[in-house]
Amino acid sequence: MTKQLVMYSRTTGCPFITVAKRVLDDHALSYHEIFIDKDMDARRRVLEWTGFLSVPTLIVAEAGEILPYQMPTPLAAGMSPRGINRGTMITEANIEQLEMWLIQHGFINSADGIAG
Repeated sequence: MTKQLVMYSRTTGCPFITVAKRVLDDHALSYHEIFIDKDMDARRRVLEWTGFLSVPTLIVAEAGEILPYQMPTPLAAGMSPRGINRGTMITEANIEQLEMWLIQHGFINSADGIAG
C-alpha cells in the first residue's frame, strides 16, 4: 500500500497548524490539505473523529484517499484529542509528538533527527 498524509485544517491559522506545517516542510513531506471551513463533509468527519472541530487533524490514508486506511483508536467521550497518537490519526500535536507519529508510519526515520 502506498500511504499519503492528509491534513484536515482550516483557512485561518492557529499555532498547531503552524507547527504541523513547519514539521512537514522541515522533512520535505507532501500532504493533501482539506479545509474544514470550506468543506462541510470534512468538518463533519473531524467532529465525528475528535468530538471537536480540532485542527490540524492528520491522518494516514491510502494514496488518493482522504480517509484513514484503518479506523483510528477511539477516544473516550469528551476527551481532548490533543497530541494523542490514535494509530492512523493525530490531532493538535506538538513537534515531538508529530515527528514520533511520522516515524511510526515510515514517513521519516529516526536518522532524520527530531527537531527541537
